[in-house]
Amino acid sequence: MDKMLYVAMTGAQNNTLAQRAHANNLANISTSGFRRDFEQARAISSFGESYPSRVYAMSERPGTDFTPGSMQETGRDLDVAIGGHGWLAVQAPDGSEAYVRTASLNVDALGVLRTGNGLPVMGNAGPVAVPPEQGIDIGQDGTISIRALGEAPNVLAEVDRLKLVNPDPKQLVKGADGMMRLKSGQAEPADASVRLTSGFLESSNVNAVEEMTAIMSLSRQFELQVKMMRTAEDNASAMARVLQLS
Repeated sequence: MDKMLYVAMTGAQNNTLAQRAHANNLANISTSGFRRDFEQARAISSFGESYPSRVYAMSERPGTDFTPGSMQETGRDLDVAIGGHGWLAVQAPDGSEAYVRTASLNVDALGVLRTGNGLPVMGNAGPVAVPPEQGIDIGQDGTISIRALGEAPNVLAEVDRLKLVNPDPKQLVKGADGMMRLKSGQAEPADASVRLTSGFLESSNVNAVEEMTAIMSLSRQFELQVKMMRTAEDNASAMARVLQLS
């Protein structure tokens, strides 16, 4: 009896965790460049002082869906998105190097090129610093050219180049902040074959219908697990009454 109750209890608990994963995907459906998380459940034997006679359910996030999102035109020169495979390197708040697929760039008061959420963008030798300028142009290879103050419109100066990388997706892991990092914790070298598209942002790859369907299915599974726990309780009560009569 207790085996049935234990399996149902762990199943209900992990149904809730799985719903959280899908709810997080759904909440980021409008987040540019977001990559949805996969979710799966499996049976795990419970080991202890005796034989593993109990099995519990465990939900986990086995990986991330790297399918590209659609390209959305913005017409803004500092909105960039990766065309094809590759990533744009940024500096995370802890100083480590992280990777994103798209970014709405801005130049702060100190001339540092940052993403829309304030992260410095990496260049050839660290965060990109832009001198005072009248205009910025970002090429397909990540080259940053500016028109300096007082210069003619046709006079451009190259100041740096965005760090574009193309690591093996199997070596990437998604952090709690939604950005990608190498499992080794190291920085990936730049890859000259990666190409940028200016004036576009990449949308999330979350499918709202799929996520809602998964949440509804998990909700029904949760209800079934609760019914199993009630059935186990009823069976235990009936057995107790039989033992009292005997």
